[in-house]
Amino acid sequence: MFEDDAPYHAHIYAMPGEERAAEALRGRFEAEEGVLFVGRLTEGKAGPHPVPQFEVHFLRRSLDEILPIIEASGLRTLVHPLTDDDLADHTTLAHWIGEPVELDVTTLDPPGINQGVARFGKTDF
Repeated sequence: MFEDDAPYHAHIYAMPGEERAAEALRGRFEAEEGVLFVGRLTEGKAGPHPVPQFEVHFLRRSLDEILPIIEASGLRTLVHPLTDDDLADHTTLAHWIGEPVELDVTTLDPPGINQGVARFGKTDF
C-alpha cells in the first residue's frame, strides 16, 4: 500500500509509572539506524494525545525493524503513516501496539491537510 520511502510516525505513550521505560526506549531509538527523529517525552497532553508520549519518525522501509523493538518494550504505541489526511492517519490507517489510548481527534487537521508533513524528521509538538 505504501512505498518504502513513505513517512511514518510512532507515538509511544508513558502511562503513570512507565516514564523510565519510555525514556530508556527513547534513548535506544536515538541510536537506532533507520530512525530519522526522536522527539522529547511530553509532560502531558499534546495534540490528540491525552497522556505523555514521544514521537519517532522513520520511513516505511524501517517498519519491520522498529515494530519488534516497540513490542518488546511493552509500552502502548500508535504507529501510522503520515499522509495528507491527519484524521485517517490516527484512526483508520493506524496500528496499535498494546491497548489503544482514546485520542482527542478534534485537534487533528481536516482531511486533505496535515501540518505534520512539513515537520517530518525535524520536530515534534
